[in-house]
Amino acid sequence: MFRKIISATAFAVALAAGAQAFAASGGKANVTVVYDHELPNVPGKSIKAVLVEYKPGGTSPGHTHPKSAFIYATVLEGSIKSQVNDGPVKIYKAGESFPEFPGDHHSVSANGSKTAPAKLLAVFVVNSDETELTTDDK
Repeated sequence: MFRKIISATAFAVALAAGAQAFAASGGKANVTVVYDHELPNVPGKSIKAVLVEYKPGGTSPGHTHPKSAFIYATVLEGSIKSQVNDGPVKIYKAGESFPEFPGDHHSVSANGSKTAPAKLLAVFVVNSDETELTTDDK
């Protein structure tokens, strides 16, 4: 129980820090690692969570993630416009989720609204030694 309380507290502190960084970002998407823990029953793998915050109309460049990464993304607030690989551009609303598989290219990632902020939580299962979770297109 004590471990769960500490984890919840650490998560809340990380979310607050992310919100402060977002306010200072000048409108671009702000990305904050809010959780990073090795999986004790899967040697060499970790679970990492990233909070992505968009101001109204905000976007992220096209990007890829490590080839070892499986990602499950959930929209926490607002709406997110997304395109993975050559699939259709979709708008996901708060409470909706989508996966990204190893090797996928995330070509569109943006706030679905020009007037309201949006937040996305992306949870990675990834090799523990991965230090760069996102590589922007060149």
